[in-house]
Amino acid sequence: MKLSAEEKLMYTVMNAIYSSGIPIDFKGAMVLKACLMEAGFSNEIRHTADIDANWYSDSPPSAEKLVESLETALQRNGINLQVDLYRMYGEGRSAGFELTDPNMGEILFTMDMDVNRPVQPTQIYEVAGLRFRGVSPDQILADKISAISTGKVFRRIKDVVDLYYLSQVFELDLNRLQQTLSNCGKMLEDFHGFLHGTEELRHAYEKFRFTGGVNKPPFDEVYVKVKAYLKDVLPADVIEKYTS
Repeated sequence: MKLSAEEKLMYTVMNAIYSSGIPIDFKGAMVLKACLMEAGFSNEIRHTADIDANWYSDSPPSAEKLVESLETALQRNGINLQVDLYRMYGEGRSAGFELTDPNMGEILFTMDMDVNRPVQPTQIYEVAGLRFRGVSPDQILADKISAISTGKVFRRIKDVVDLYYLSQVFELDLNRLQQTLSNCGKMLEDFHGFLHGTEELRHAYEKFRFTGGVNKPPFDEVYVKVKAYLKDVLPADVIEKYTS
C-alpha cells in the first residue's frame, strides 16, 4: 500500500504529536490505513485529507492551549506548518484546525479533534518508521458496525467501504465485538437500512468519491462481502439464509 506525499506528511505530524507527550490519540481514516497495513492488507484504499483525533485532560483546554500545544509539538520536530483553529469544540462538536504551509499560504490538510469524550482502547501503530497512538482494531470494527446497524448507514457509506477492507484481514470475533460495544456504551440496532435499503445504499455509494486514482470496486461486490462478514450479528432471519 503506497503513501501519498500528503499522507506521509500527516503521519509525520501524528508522530510529532505522539512524541511530544501531549494528551492526543488518533482515530479515523489515517488510523484505519495504518491498521490495515500492519495486518498485511496491500491494496490501495480510499484517501483522506484530514486527521481525526481525541484530546484527553482533567480540565477543558482553552483554544490557546490547543493551538500552542500543536505548534510546539511541530516546532520541536522541525515541521514548519502554521496551526489555525477555525472551529472551537463544544457540546457534540469537535475542534477544527487548518494546517497551512506558511510560505505558500496553502492549507495542506485539516484536523478534527474531539475533547474529553469517553476514553477508547488504543495501541501504538508504526507507518514508515513513524509512530503514533490510535484506536484499536476492535474499537474501529465496533464503531463502524454500530454505525451501519442504524438508519445513519446512508450517510455513513464510508463505513461500509471500510468494513469491506477490514473483512479481508480481520476475522469478526463476536465475543470481542460485544465486549467492545459494551465497554463504550453502544448497542447494535436492527440493520434495517443496510438490509432493506440497498438501492438507496447503491445511490450513496455511486456518489461517494474515491480520490487519488484508487480503484472503486463495484457496489455489489462491496455489499455482498460486508453482508457475509456481518452474518453473525445480523437479525436471525438473515443469518438463516447463510446457514440453511
